[in-house]
Amino acid sequence: MILPVSLAAVADTPLGLSTPPSGATLIDRTGWTVTADSFATGHEPEKIFDNDLNTFWQSKDGAPLPHYVTIDMKSTYLINSLSYLPRRDQTTGGNIQAHTIQLSSNGQSWGQPVAIGTYRNDNSIKTTLFASTSARYVRLSATNGNLVTASNIKVYSTTFPAPAPGLGQWSPTIDFPLIPVAAAVEHDSGKLLVWSSFTEAYYFKNPQGVVPGGQTVTGTYDPSTREVSEQTVTNTKHDMFCTGISLDASGRVVVTGGNDAARTSIFDPTIDSWISAANMIIARGYQSQATLSDGRIFTIGGSWSGGSGGKNGEIYDTGANTWTKLPGCPVKPLYTQDKEGERKADNHAWLFGWKQGSVFQAGPSKQMNWYGTSGTGSQKPAGLRATDDHSMNGNAIMFDAIAGKILTVGGSVDYNGSDARSNAHIININNPNDTPSVVTIHSMIYHRMFHNSVVLPDGKVFITGGQTRGHSFTDLNSVLTPEMFDPATLTFTPLAGNVIPRNYHSVALLLPDATVFNGGGGLCGGCDSNHFDGQIYTPAYLLKGVRPIINSVSKASVAVGGTFTATMNTAVTNWSLIRYGSVTHTVNTDQRRIPLTPTAAGLTYTFKLPADSGVALPGYYMLFALNSAGVPSVAKTIKITII
Repeated sequence: MILPVSLAAVADTPLGLSTPPSGATLIDRTGWTVTADSFATGHEPEKIFDNDLNTFWQSKDGAPLPHYVTIDMKSTYLINSLSYLPRRDQTTGGNIQAHTIQLSSNGQSWGQPVAIGTYRNDNSIKTTLFASTSARYVRLSATNGNLVTASNIKVYSTTFPAPAPGLGQWSPTIDFPLIPVAAAVEHDSGKLLVWSSFTEAYYFKNPQGVVPGGQTVTGTYDPSTREVSEQTVTNTKHDMFCTGISLDASGRVVVTGGNDAARTSIFDPTIDSWISAANMIIARGYQSQATLSDGRIFTIGGSWSGGSGGKNGEIYDTGANTWTKLPGCPVKPLYTQDKEGERKADNHAWLFGWKQGSVFQAGPSKQMNWYGTSGTGSQKPAGLRATDDHSMNGNAIMFDAIAGKILTVGGSVDYNGSDARSNAHIININNPNDTPSVVTIHSMIYHRMFHNSVVLPDGKVFITGGQTRGHSFTDLNSVLTPEMFDPATLTFTPLAGNVIPRNYHSVALLLPDATVFNGGGGLCGGCDSNHFDGQIYTPAYLLKGVRPIINSVSKASVAVGGTFTATMNTAVTNWSLIRYGSVTHTVNTDQRRIPLTPTAAGLTYTFKLPADSGVALPGYYMLFALNSAGVPSVAKTIKITII
């Protein structure tokens, strides 16, 4: 499913920070009734329907949580969005933050929420999108605060059908108080760390005259509690928008450049804190970086900030906290021919740390390259990606590290203003500096750019979001139907459609329970394509039966080439390791899948890791077991170390 090229205008959207989806229709509220858990005198729940933005419903001070309003629309509608407007004076007291949205056909049976999360604490309108659902009753509940208020609530109908069964499932919408433009999964807790820029919705000077730099708004989603929290990070003095990201060998999130183009910041999940690290030598933004076989981190490109051109390679020693230039790793061989010139030609390289400290650059330029990181560095052309053209804002995924297999999908010749393509290729790398084999395979079902791709425990690749033509900060031409790549058949299959566009500045990551988080998009201040939310996609393999359980793993940390065992509650047939991931701007250089072939003794399985740390990069991995039906376990976390 693809959104039409015109967006539905929503005139009643103060600040333009959040809008209903294209094709949504505001439902006439004539005859509607509303009740509340409580109300203060003069602030009855009916105030949300009186079309006077100076009046508001207010719950009774001290009434027990949750505070809620229940709307009876008097008829059943197919709905997929709700807008909530806080009180319009300058106070933020009483703003609904932590919340749920529930629907009902009879006002008695409510079931699971269609949306959960936390709204940002300001006076702008909040719009929550969710899966198309038939309902007559709508309940917005606040789960925080002594009292809450609402000036206006509207509900929107849709013609988009509910997702078809058997193609996977989308979770309730998770509302965030910021737009998740970048994300990483914390290895020790499974929590999702997200961030935007110096504010929740702007990466450029905002209406209050505040300019970018010096801080970053971050958030955390805890899948175990379904709670969303927010924190503004100021101690690193780093606006972490348009950065390079990679997870180091210790599982720390290393973030470089962006709006503060020379800075390096590190999130350490073991202490739940951000710390400053050494500045890069070359200021950058829109660069890519990758963890190497020896644990160092390589970065290259990034002319979006810090000046255009000359963004040659440099390398970070995580132990010594030092950056070193690599003049033998020139950036120009990876340039595309973007119509915006050098500023966009070196962006978002598809980098893969590989054997002997090497880096394979698979794209998005049509010419591929090998980079070496010994001494002052080296570069060697690796040939063309078959007949593929430049593929900016496409994806590259190492779905089988043992075989050195990389899937590339989609992209466009230009960063903006050009048509996306559906091209797909399999690249097979082996020894550094050897020319890889490239096979053109059947194209994706949809043309895409700005999409995200995630490798799953069974080796399939989940592809979500994107546009058929590149338009930053719009939802024009959005692709709402994900698809799945099957490496056994080299084909693509459509999946359950989504109602929320996921385009420029969207993210997707595999979670330890074998589901996929997909969220964000926008960050354009007053535009109509900001998405302060995410959803979790449950692949169809989790709908096939009972999950196997990994009862125990013999070692929490294993050196490359080492062995370990795992015990199961039932027999299984397949195993894989998938490295924990990080992502921004469609780039995830961390994820890679290592299929494992164990020996079995009853329900105990013995594994031997690859002996090369370029195949099994150092860091934290999710260990999955799959039964004969293809149902995966919840992951156990294993750290792979260098001998």
